[in-house]
Amino acid sequence: MADTQFGRNGWTPDRIKSLKGKTYLITGASSGTGFEAAKIIASKGGKVMMLNRNPQKSEDCIAAIKQNLGNNANVSYIRIDLGDQSSVKAAATEILEQVDRIDALICNGAIAQVPKQVMTVDGFESQLGVNYYGHWTLQALLFPLIDKSNGRIVTVGSMGYDMGIKTIKFDDMNWDRDYQGNDAYSQSKLAQIMTIYELQDRLRKAGKTNVKAYACHPGSSRTSLITTSGSLAMRAIFSLMSLSPMTQSAEKGAYPEIMCATEPNLDERGFYGPTGRSNWVGPVGNHGIKSHALDKKVAKRLWEVSEEATGVSWDL
Repeated sequence: MADTQFGRNGWTPDRIKSLKGKTYLITGASSGTGFEAAKIIASKGGKVMMLNRNPQKSEDCIAAIKQNLGNNANVSYIRIDLGDQSSVKAAATEILEQVDRIDALICNGAIAQVPKQVMTVDGFESQLGVNYYGHWTLQALLFPLIDKSNGRIVTVGSMGYDMGIKTIKFDDMNWDRDYQGNDAYSQSKLAQIMTIYELQDRLRKAGKTNVKAYACHPGSSRTSLITTSGSLAMRAIFSLMSLSPMTQSAEKGAYPEIMCATEPNLDERGFYGPTGRSNWVGPVGNHGIKSHALDKKVAKRLWEVSEEATGVSWDL
């Protein structure tokens, strides 16, 4: 058991006071933890803008939330395909036209364990392209408004960051040699997390202590992530696991990202998620991050490579 600053039961949404007047953006909110986060934030009076790829699923989610919370629930969506840089840029423009503040951008959307190498339209390995580069560009383009709003950036990582190679494979980021779905997924999650800690350093250096950046993960939650993009074997393993106490509900999986988006005075250097067995399930809190995710030299190089690959720089 790690940090118990929130007591024996860990952090829960009961701690949230009213979110009225605040605006939250969530990628990948049409299912799983993203949908649960949207529901809980809306239930506390927050304005939620879902950033999803599928318009029909988004409409269904909005209808479900309104049926649950009443027609006053403030939920909308904008279409974004994180695997297509031009779609991300178009969505960012649309967001900036529609909202006048961003209290938190929750980078929740992801694909996982893609069995064979697939490339995005921009020529990135798909997991790196969706999970990392898509969010990189979105964060950078929305940063000026997040800055103005004294807002937060929340990256939903994964314990997978500690399961692949413990650094960034700069000489073969697309895994043209030895592609393996799990390794490529782990790499995309490590990149996401490393960039958050690098961003913290850059914010401090720029004197922008008003913006907070957090890294968290959902533990082992019963979502459609593996069944959407994983191989047959991975799907079989996960469906067996989901019957065991080694997994938890998608709603509980959403707690870490909601906490990072709303909880005051949270330590930015933490890594937040379930603190029980293997950090898969259990009370939510800070259980710390392994040193390879804080490698300054690698993080700095990753930042430069990302700017070059996407052609997008932060206003920092």
